Amino acid sequence: MRMTTLSRAVTLGLHVYGVWPYVPSTILFRFYWIVMLSTAHVFQYRYLIINVHTDDFSQVIDGMSSTLASTLLFIKLVILWINQRIFFDIVQIMTTDWQDYNSNYYSSHVLTNTANLARCTSRWIIGLQVAAIIFYSTGVLAANVINPEKIEPHARELILKMALPFNISTESIYLMVQSVQFYHLLLLGFGMTIVNSFLLTLILHVGGQIDILCEWLTNAFSRNVPRSSEEITMRSIITKHQQIILFAENVENLFTYIALMLLVSDTFIICCLGFGIVISLDAPDVATILVKSILFYITMNLEAFIYCFAGEYLSAKSKMIGHAAYDSVWYECSIMNSRSILVVILRSQKTLTITSGKMMDLSLERFATVIKASASYISVLLAMY
Repeated sequence: MRMTTLSRAVTLGLHVYGVWPYVPSTILFRFYWIVMLSTAHVFQYRYLIINVHTDDFSQVIDGMSSTLASTLLFIKLVILWINQRIFFDIVQIMTTDWQDYNSNYYSSHVLTNTANLARCTSRWIIGLQVAAIIFYSTGVLAANVINPEKIEPHARELILKMALPFNISTESIYLMVQSVQFYHLLLLGFGMTIVNSFLLTLILHVGGQIDILCEWLTNAFSRNVPRSSEEITMRSIITKHQQIILFAENVENLFTYIALMLLVSDTFIICCLGFGIVISLDAPDVATILVKSILFYITMNLEAFIYCFAGEYLSAKSKMIGHAAYDSVWYECSIMNSRSILVVILRSQKTLTITSGKMMDLSLERFATVIKASASYISVLLAMY
């Protein structure tokens, strides 16, 4: 059994994208991503600038959505690179949790279930993203095949909208460019899901630790629990609570500005994709547009949902600590322990959460706000179209 909540795919991805600190390959991977993403962004933004006033507005909107998604990944990686110390502390705390409680049956059971849920969720998120990339690329290639105006290589649509510094004059150059772009798009999609899966894993891990703490509070001083539970002291409960708070604060510090950029960019990306889907309903190539856009639209909504769900889940879980402390048999404890439990109840009233740029809490209500804002922007674009 692997004594970690992180799945192999997430761990590998964190190494490949240069997030895992203090390993020899980190600098090399970071240099690779800086060069690769910067070069791609130059060509993508050049395409947007050149074609912003063209008649085919839907192509510009499509290019804008993929460009913003790529830029968002770059911002995520830079923030994680800058906060490598916080990342290292988080991983160390997770490792310590597994080492300290592997001998206890209930704690091991909670940790194992949390790890299995995190790994299963990560696989589904990565699989959905890969499927979205495949469908998106298939839709682009299908649009080139069925359109008689795109017989020549230079007239065909690329998977990623780019203004390249050379002409695509032959079939071999076209195939090479499409292959490189598909490879690049796969890496972009994998990177997005790795960061999202990492956040979800951290939230599930801290949720498991809160469950363990609540179990301690419920059974530590109960007369109906075997005396083997006497190893759970008030000191260990307070220490555990402090570790949970520290872990949640580290997660908040690591992801707060990522969440801010994500909510802003995802609002526009969802708007662009939704606009492209709506205006394609009357187009002759509606099938190809829907094939490439529907799953992309779903995955971008899912990304915003993951962050908002993480904030909602953490807030709800943190409130359970105060309820468990109050429901414990504190009235049968010594005066000193009763006062300590009161401190735990008071501290738990300040809920743990993830904020967006230290300004607003992430919640399911915030996710609904993102969807409403995107729908409003779609209405504005349709009125201008």
